[in-house]
Amino acid sequence: MKYVDEFREPEKAEALRKEIEKISQQLNKHIKIMEVCGGHTHSIFKYGIEEILPNNIELIHGPGCPVCVMPRGRLDDAIALSQHPNVILATFGDTMRVPGSKDSLLQAKAKGADIRMVYSPLDSLQIAKNNPDKEVVFFALGFETTVPSTAFTILQADAENIRNFSMFCNHVLVIPALKALLDNPDLQLDGFVGPGHVSMVIGTDPYQFIAQQYHKPIVVSGFEPLDILQSIWMLLKQLVENRCEVENQYNRLVEKAGNQIAIKAMNEVFEVRETFEWRGLGELPYSGLKIRPEYSQFDAEVKFTIPNQKVADHKACKCGEILKGVLKPWECKVFGTACTPETPIGTCMVSSEGACAAYYKYGRFSNFNQKKLSEKQTATLTS
Repeated sequence: MKYVDEFREPEKAEALRKEIEKISQQLNKHIKIMEVCGGHTHSIFKYGIEEILPNNIELIHGPGCPVCVMPRGRLDDAIALSQHPNVILATFGDTMRVPGSKDSLLQAKAKGADIRMVYSPLDSLQIAKNNPDKEVVFFALGFETTVPSTAFTILQADAENIRNFSMFCNHVLVIPALKALLDNPDLQLDGFVGPGHVSMVIGTDPYQFIAQQYHKPIVVSGFEPLDILQSIWMLLKQLVENRCEVENQYNRLVEKAGNQIAIKAMNEVFEVRETFEWRGLGELPYSGLKIRPEYSQFDAEVKFTIPNQKVADHKACKCGEILKGVLKPWECKVFGTACTPETPIGTCMVSSEGACAAYYKYGRFSNFNQKKLSEKQTATLTS
C-alpha cells in the first residue's frame, strides 16, 4: 500500500537503529526527547520503537492528546448542556467515555440525555437539519488539526441559515502548550518530535521560537515506524552537531507555511481566548479558541447558560503529570488496576491518543516496560 508499506520496511528500520546507536554513543549522555502528539505515542508503543533505542535515549510523552488535556469542568459543562430541554448533544466517540466529576457522556446518555456520537462536525449539522424542532450542540474539541472542519461547518450553517445549531468550543492551540513545557524548570528536554497532523494545518514556521529562543531542536514527524526513527536520528544529528533548527521529516504532507485555506477559515470563524484551562498545565494564556462575535448565533456559550465551574481531577489520577511529561503511565498507582480502559479514572486511559491507553494496549506486557515497572516498584519499596 502506497505511503504505508514503504515506511515499515525492517531493513531500513534496522539501518536507522544502527545509525541512532552510533550517534548516541557520540553524545555519551542521557537524552530526553518529547513526542508531542498522542498519535506518535501510540505508534511508538505499537511498533516497539522505544524498546530498540539505546539506553541513553528516553522518550517523554507530551500533552498532544486533545481529549486528555480537556479539564473535567468543561466535560461537566457539556453534560449540563445535554440536559437542557430539547437539546441534542453531538460529539466524537473518544469523548463519550471521558469521566467527569460524576458521570461520563455515555453515562449521561444512559440516564436519558440525547447524546450522539458523530464522525465529523458536518454530521451534527445534518442532525440539526433532520430535527428542526431541536437545538443541536456539537461538542467541539481538538488542536489545530480539527479546527478547520469546525470552522467550515459553522460557515456552512451560516450559508444555509440553520439556526438550531451551535457549538460548545473547546479547541486548544499547541504553541502555548509547548511554551509552558519549555518554561517548566522540572522538565529538562533535549528536543521535540513535532506533531504531524497539527503541522499539516499550521506548517513548521510557528515552531521557530523553540529553536531560536529556547535553543532546542524540533523535527516534525510522520506516524509510521520509519518516520519516527528517522526523526529521532535527525534530532540526534542536530545535537551532535550543536545545531538547533526546525526540520521537517514529514515533508510529503507538511508544508512550511501550512494550509492557507484552512488557516483562513480558522481565522474567519475563531479568535483566541485570553486564557483557557488545561488538564495538568492549568490556566494558559491565549491557548484556546472561541467563536467570533460575528458568528455568536452558533456559540453554545452565548445561547445557553453553562455552569463553567472548575473541577479538580480525581486524587488518585496522575493524568496531569503524565501530560506534562513528569511521570510515565506505569508510575501511576492506579494504572492497570483501578484504572483500565473499561473503568477509566482519567482521560489518558480513555482516548485513542492517550499515553496510558497506548501503554495499556501495547506496552504493558513487553519485557522493556516490565523492567521499568519492576525498577519503579523496587525503588518504592526501598525508599
